[in-house]
Parts: sequence; C-alpha cells; structure tokens
Amino acid sequence: MNNHSKFHRLPHAARLWRQISVACAGLFSCAVVQAAPVDIQVWHSLSNANRAEFEELVKQYNKEQDNVHVSLKGFETQAALQGEAGAAVAAKQAPNLIQLDDEHSPEVTAQHRAILPLHTLLSRNPLPDSDWFLSQTAGFTRDRQGRLLAFPWMAEVPLMFYNRDLFVKAGLDPNAPARTWSELQAQLLALRDSGVMCPYATSKQVSVHLENLAPVNNQLYSANNNGFGNGVPALQFNVLYARHLALMSSWTKSMLLTMHSNDQQPDDLFASGQCGVLTSGSGAVGAFLAAPGLSFGVAPLPYYPQATRTPGAPFVSGSAFWAVAGHGRDQERAVVDFLGWLAKPVNAARWHQQTGFLPLTDAAFRASDVSYYDRIPGAQSVVNSLSGRGAQVSRSFRLPHYAQARVLLDRELNAALQDGVPPSLALSQAASQANSVMQRR
Repeated sequence: MNNHSKFHRLPHAARLWRQISVACAGLFSCAVVQAAPVDIQVWHSLSNANRAEFEELVKQYNKEQDNVHVSLKGFETQAALQGEAGAAVAAKQAPNLIQLDDEHSPEVTAQHRAILPLHTLLSRNPLPDSDWFLSQTAGFTRDRQGRLLAFPWMAEVPLMFYNRDLFVKAGLDPNAPARTWSELQAQLLALRDSGVMCPYATSKQVSVHLENLAPVNNQLYSANNNGFGNGVPALQFNVLYARHLALMSSWTKSMLLTMHSNDQQPDDLFASGQCGVLTSGSGAVGAFLAAPGLSFGVAPLPYYPQATRTPGAPFVSGSAFWAVAGHGRDQERAVVDFLGWLAKPVNAARWHQQTGFLPLTDAAFRASDVSYYDRIPGAQSVVNSLSGRGAQVSRSFRLPHYAQARVLLDRELNAALQDGVPPSLALSQAASQANSVMQRR
C-alpha cells in the first residue's frame, strides 16, 4: 500500500473514531448522571391531618436529594396495615419501614423474623450522631438493655384538651384548667349549666382511665415493677381505680361525660367545637390545629391529691417506625439516610409542631418556634416536663399479649360506663380476664 492510500484513509478513520468517542462519552455521562435513586417503601396508618403533614415532609426529602426516593402507602387502621404487611413479607415484597403501635412488648416484636431492630441497622450503617432520642420519648421502643429497637416518630402522651371559648362562655378562666379530678368536675358542671351539650369526652379510654391513672398518681400499673421484673405479670386494680371508675360512672349518669371510646371518635366531636373538655393522645393536636375556629389549650391529665401530693408523668407510648428485614445494603443505607433526615432538628421540630407528637430530641424541642407554643396555651410546659428522665413508675410497662388484654379492658370499661355494671365488679372482671390472657404461654 502506498503512502497516498494510507493518508487518504486517515480522515475517514479519524472521523469514525471521533463519532465513536462522542457516543461512548455520552453513554458514560448518562450512566453517571441518570443513576436511578434507591426506592424505599414506608407504610403507615396516620390520621388524615398527620398523614398530610408526613406526605409534605417526604415530598421535601425527595426533592432535596437524588439518591433516595421514599414512596408512601397509608392504611386506615393498624389491622389493615399489619394484614397486608404479613402478606407482603410472605411474598418477599415487604416495605422497608412499617408503623406499629406500642403493644408493650417491644422485645417480642424485635424477635420476629421480619423485623430488623434499629440498633442492628445502625451498627451496619452508622450516623454521625446516633444519640438522637430523649430517654423518655424513646423508652417504649428500647429493650431491657436500652438498645433502640424502632424509630419513635409517633411518640405521644395522653393530655387534657379544653375549648377556651366554651370556658369563657361558662364563666371559667381559660388560663386555669383543672389540675385535679374534683376541680374538673366543678368545671364540667359549669360547662353543662351554660348549655354545653358535651362537657367532657374521652378518647383512648384504656390509656387515660386505666393505664395512666397509675403513673400520674405515682403508682405502679401492674405487679412485678410494671412487668420489668421476673415474676408473673398481673394487673391489680386498687381503691384508686374503684374510686375513679365510680366517679366516671356518675359523670355519665349526670351528662358530664357524654362520649367515650378507645378509638379517636371523640376527637372529631372536640374538633367541631362541641365539647368543653377532651382527654386524648397528644397526636390529636394536628387535627385540632386544622379545625376552623377552634381555640384550645392543653393541660396534663388530672390527678387525685388524696393519692399523691405531686402528680407524676404519664407513660410515653404511641407508635414507631420499625425496619423490615430482608433488604439489600443499598436499601438499608437509604432507610438510615431517610431516618437521619427526619431526625434533623428543623424537620423533627416541624413534625412536633404540626402533629403534637413528642419532639425526638432536645434540639428539636429548642428549635420549635415560640409562636407555636403561644398558639396552644399549656403545651410548652407539658412538653418541657417530659424532657428529663421520668420516675420509675412512668418509664413504661411491659406486659405480654397486652394487645389482646387491652380489648378486654376496653369492654369492661364500657360495661361500667354504659351498661350499668358496678364499677368494682367491672374492674374485678377486667383484671381477671386480662391477667388470664397475659399469663398465657
């Protein structure tokens, strides 16, 4: 081949090489820039108001970064969520995080083959600052060794809410809610006499009128150190319980307590402005903030001065996000990144302020806008009182099969409050039936 032939072919070869190079460069750059984010699934059973706020937070997280995409799926009830989650686990299509209510046996939940304890997940994917949680806020999601089992994003306490406008109408001081049950009775009588058709309603009646009656009055809820000892678990409802349930029964007869349930139906009645006082979980705040024209304040649950000079703190309970096992390392890292983002003070403070769930950290509490607490009189002092370590009686309780026992307790409460069963008999039957369930092997 002569030199002319060789040089004649060079321009064509060079052009071809340049085209191939440009094409390859384009492919490689696309591969780097267009890498798909890791998708994680989060299933929850949040109420409508709290669901809307969580969706906004997730939308912001997805917008702020490109590495992880969070997809949400909401359920109306915990039963519906757990039923579908079980089927998804069996089909190897499980979500990455699921919301589970506190059933007072977190170690049992953590031992399930489908669950990945949070401390295990964080040991594989450490965060720069994993000491996020207040001891009181996270107590119901820790095991006996203090290890974190789940993410307490929906931690709450029972509170007393009151309608400030109805208080004024009844001639009551809207800045002085009752601190004792006898003081509350006087206020309810004034509300009733001023024409309020629903002086008092209660949601989550087992939590308010059985479980938390004990720690608020500085007593144990169950034998064996609230179930943290090694003995047989047992409920022992004493004279305090008999007195309280008798009082509640009298209130239903005198139309002071007009609605009670173990779900959140009375919350809707309070949000509509029809009830003077409501006891419910702090997680109801979001719905009340969204209720048009509702001016409300919060206070701790009332106590009995005959039982204690100084009231104690209630149990911190609620629900949490549990990590589901069986996902790859990329998805595990993505889950930790998402949880770490939620735990940032600005995000955790926003969630606390918009929902009423407890702040995850002291930093989140301090990051909360002062104007928020001005909107809800009493809220700041209530949350501040929970920021330290609580007394032994209020740290939580551990009882096996408690979800089934709670159903029986609710039934006996209804028997006393609406079916005319004597309170002492209802309490005796409640303890006997619940203990039988909890002592089952």
